[in-house]
Amino acid sequence: MRIRGALATVAAAGLVIGLSPSAADATPGSGVTGTILSKTTVGRTDYVLREITIQPGGTTGWHFHDGTLYAFVKSGTLTHSGADCTTDGIYKAGAAFTEPSGSDHVHVGRNLGTKPLVLDVLYVLPTGSPLSEDAANPGCPFQ
Repeated sequence: MRIRGALATVAAAGLVIGLSPSAADATPGSGVTGTILSKTTVGRTDYVLREITIQPGGTTGWHFHDGTLYAFVKSGTLTHSGADCTTDGIYKAGAAFTEPSGSDHVHVGRNLGTKPLVLDVLYVLPTGSPLSEDAANPGCPFQ
């Protein structure tokens, strides 16, 4: 009986894992590097300042954030698209923008230009949250 119960538990766990999105469904970034400039926690909120560089042709991959993100374009041009596959912003040097939190705000950032794109980004996240959460491509013809 114990073996049968253990096998049923393993089978159920395998079914749940099989039905859950996997890392294989994620769309990893390419040509992206980031350096954390500062990090502080106040109460239950992490404030992380990071400089991100996206090389020409690079992409952040599809993702979302658990908190609000505030960004400033230092150089280059960012093409920003949402899960509906439309470009919802083209941000050039000197522009600032925000990204709202939550899995209902899946997006991708791409550098379609010929020069590196450099962003200064402030993440305002629940304490202990990752900077971003990977997401699957929602069906767009680009990564």
